[in-house]
Amino acid sequence: MYGLAMTGAPKYGPEASHLEYANPEAPIGGTIRQAAPIGTFDTLNPYSLKGNAAQGLSLVYDRLMARVWDEPFTLYPLIAEKIDVPEDRSEVTFFLNPAARFHDGTPVTADDVIFSFNTLKEHGRPNMRRIYKLVSSVEKKDERTARFVFGSGYDRETVMIIAMMPVLSKKWWEGRNFDSTSMDIPLLSGPYKIVEVDPGRRIVYGRVPDYWGRDLLVNKGHNNFDRVIYDYFRDDTVAFEAFKAGNLDLRREWDAGKWASAYGFPAIKNGEVIAQALPHGRPERVRGLIMNTRRPPFDDRRVRTALQYVMDSEWINANFFHGKYKRIGSYFPNAALAAKGVPDEREQALLEPFRDSLPPEVFGPAWTPPAGGGREDLKKADDLLKEAGWIVHNGKRTKEGKPLSFEIILSSGDEEKIALAFVRGLKRLGIEANVRVLDSAAFLGRLNEYDFDMALYYWLNSLSPGTEQMLYWSCEAAKQNARFNYAGICNPAIDALSRSIAEARSYEGMTARARALDRALTWGGYMIPLYYAGEDYVAYRSFIRHPVTTPLYGMVLETWWGENTP
Repeated sequence: MYGLAMTGAPKYGPEASHLEYANPEAPIGGTIRQAAPIGTFDTLNPYSLKGNAAQGLSLVYDRLMARVWDEPFTLYPLIAEKIDVPEDRSEVTFFLNPAARFHDGTPVTADDVIFSFNTLKEHGRPNMRRIYKLVSSVEKKDERTARFVFGSGYDRETVMIIAMMPVLSKKWWEGRNFDSTSMDIPLLSGPYKIVEVDPGRRIVYGRVPDYWGRDLLVNKGHNNFDRVIYDYFRDDTVAFEAFKAGNLDLRREWDAGKWASAYGFPAIKNGEVIAQALPHGRPERVRGLIMNTRRPPFDDRRVRTALQYVMDSEWINANFFHGKYKRIGSYFPNAALAAKGVPDEREQALLEPFRDSLPPEVFGPAWTPPAGGGREDLKKADDLLKEAGWIVHNGKRTKEGKPLSFEIILSSGDEEKIALAFVRGLKRLGIEANVRVLDSAAFLGRLNEYDFDMALYYWLNSLSPGTEQMLYWSCEAAKQNARFNYAGICNPAIDALSRSIAEARSYEGMTARARALDRALTWGGYMIPLYYAGEDYVAYRSFIRHPVTTPLYGMVLETWWGENTP
């Protein structure tokens, strides 16, 4: 096989010379400077649990196969020039490209592949360890061929995850401690190499002129700048000022309010900087005030639903974000996977066996978030709370003499304005909520231990959801710390639907399963959803260019280039 799709058939064949969203004639040269995410870094190993890895390391590590961004989930040859996979996907054999080289000119071999697998299985990130341990045996067939056989528990996605494995140099890593932070520059194989490191402050990548994979389908028209620089800043305000001053060349903006109000500076007005909102079709973050159903009163769906009527979302969007955002109404916002209208025949067949364990509304029109905050909405909230036994006594909402109160934890002071607006609405119903802003380590600690009442956080889905759905929503994950089921969801229907997604053989079948799951989750009332943009906000110096076509997943910076570059 040439390409491998999660469902359906690959879009491109061996005759394709470049991806549709890349410009094969893009000029080479110049430098692009960007700000890294706020913080610092202390390691050049992005696959260990230890430390904070430097930004941009994906530029220096090649994988067996590469993902493309105009298909939901399809892989094409990189280090592996072809693969052999049976119909049941119970194993995979990788045939390595004889041209694949590390930066010192030595070939990438099956020994490197097997060493990488064993190292990452024992010391890699948790998602790697979990999937790699589904492999029952690995066989070196010859110097350029490796076979992986899967054991119990594998599914159709397992082969995809294995095929995306980064390949480490056995010669360089053998005898070194992989499970630690390191600022040593390893032997690499990607289109760039690390040429300068200022620990915690800056990292510079230089293009490899004789990169072995330059003309492959997944690389043609990619990696066009000679140098890629990431600078680190203590906060985003400083980073933004550096961009305005001309010390950075490109900036991704994540705040719609800032995008609407702060991008009128002189360099934009005189054309030195271009600001664009580029649409995309990928699911956005499922961001909201997540309710922990392991604790009362959030173990009662009526209470959770009532609180969804309280937040005045339209006022918050207008006053904090200049009305730029759209309201989240799905666990796949902005994507075709979101439930729409009433269930079709496929969805109905998936949901019907679980009619007794799902809210009746699941079988009707798709859930839409209430605007919230208005008189009618607060009346609905009051009715639901009373139905659940929470009455108002002396201005306080109580049940059996106990007040309805809880804590909302946040990871950033920027989120506090949203939480406080919600708290004001709660007070109108006699509910007391305290807002607590934590540092990132403390916040993630409590989140991973499920030690909270309500938390402002998110989940993130792709256009090809798979086994991660069991980590997000299953009963098993609800009982295990750091498994991402923050809400503590435990429902047999949601378990079954989550498990079924990775088993879909067609994209249409997978879409039906995702929409059925979406109905079960949204009508469960597990969070008070916030907002999404549906666009990528980006500003860049006028010498930077990008392809006309923006792929399904949005902008791919590796395909951008410079003209008359400084």
